[in-house]
Amino acid sequence: MPALFVLIWSTGFIVARYGMPYSPPMKFLLVRYLLSIACFLPWIFLAKVKWPTHRVQWLHLAVTGVFMHAGYLGGVWAAVKAGMGSGLSSLIVGLQPVLTAFWLSSLGGQISRRQWLGLVTGFIGLVMVVSRKFGQGGEADWVNMAFAVGALFSITIGTLYQKRFVLTCDVRTANTVQLMAAALVTLPLALLESESMHWNNGLAGAMAWSVLALTLGGSSLLYLLIQRGAAASVTSLMYLVPPSTALLAWLLFSEPITVITIAGTLLTALGVSLVVRPASRTV
Repeated sequence: MPALFVLIWSTGFIVARYGMPYSPPMKFLLVRYLLSIACFLPWIFLAKVKWPTHRVQWLHLAVTGVFMHAGYLGGVWAAVKAGMGSGLSSLIVGLQPVLTAFWLSSLGGQISRRQWLGLVTGFIGLVMVVSRKFGQGGEADWVNMAFAVGALFSITIGTLYQKRFVLTCDVRTANTVQLMAAALVTLPLALLESESMHWNNGLAGAMAWSVLALTLGGSSLLYLLIQRGAAASVTSLMYLVPPSTALLAWLLFSEPITVITIAGTLLTALGVSLVVRPASRTV
């Protein structure tokens, strides 16, 4: 199950590359949200799942949906549409555990030397990967970097907000409320896009995978992993997403993998592990 989760999560950045030639990002995401809601609703009805009972919880779920779906996915898709490769976008967003751990540690006033070392190591690794992709003919520029970093901060804020305010509830109803909020925010942005969706087998396949595998399957696997007591290991699984995405991008799109890319990715993963590793094994 962990290996399947990593594989599915990694394909999210690949799907963005497949869908870009045939659809603007916000229109694609809006349709994805609506189709996902249409899948969750009968599932909730047939399983007789209870919805959150308090209005304030609906509000908290809506806020997390705006950040973790509309902001995060919107930023990633906009970055890829602006020319960023799948491997680089996944690496940048993969720094989310570092920001989360750093913020939580700073609130408690306890940032260890190991965590500072991890922050510096992860930053050096990211610079190694990103630096060679700037300049003439490179896939990175200040526009798509802004979108990718925006996605990074959006999912980080959404994660912190959810940890602070969202009570435990069924993952199906929680996802549905989040997707509804994301759809409402994405709708006006989609209407502003002048480009139309051009439906064909490629776009239909990307949409089907996004809805069934990523939204329903990926979220459900993540929920099951946490339910089975693997919450501590879920974060470590995220370290495997950038290299898995880079490998898939190399196989499918011939995105280059150089020695510097490999070294930088490994350094980033090492830095993330140093920051998020528990200080003791008593937790």
